[in-house]
Order: sequence, then structure tokens, then C-alpha cells
Amino acid sequence: MNKKLKTDAVDHLFEAILSLETKEECYDFFEDLCTVNELLSLSQRFDVASMLRNHKTYLEIAEKTGASTATISRVNRSLTYGNDGYQLVFERLNQ
Repeated sequence: MNKKLKTDAVDHLFEAILSLETKEECYDFFEDLCTVNELLSLSQRFDVASMLRNHKTYLEIAEKTGASTATISRVNRSLTYGNDGYQLVFERLNQ
């Protein structure tokens, strides 16, 4: 974990997120917390990660998501060298 990321403020944010119980509550909270573009960027990265995990090419991903090759590459680095956060979520979603 990035030591610069671990702060009381980030802990407080994550506790707030973990308190959400429904998709509708998530929509309400994240719409208040993020701009539309920030939320769309987060969801785009998640889609990119899913497609990379399913062995799609950068071209296929760029065409389907509109993500730049820089974004796709950044997500790919996280999948390969990150903290396995994407992997954890994908495994739980498949249960």
C-alpha cells in the first residue's frame, strides 16, 4: 500500500463507502462526492481492467470504452504490478 495514501482522511472516506448498502445509496453518495467526469473515469478504468482480464486488445478496449492507450496501459500496470485490488473485486463479483 502506498504510504502517502494511508491517511485519516482516506480511512474516513473508505469507512463511509463501506457503510453504503445499496446501489442507489452508492449513486447518491458518489454523485455528491465526485463530478460526473470523475465518476465516469473511474467506471471506465474498471471496464478497462475487466476487458484486459478477458484478454481484449488495446484497440478493442479503446474502441469500446473510449479510453486512451495511456489509460489502458496504466490500468494494465495496476493489474500486473499493483496490490491485487482489481483481482479481489473480480473474484468477489464472480461468486
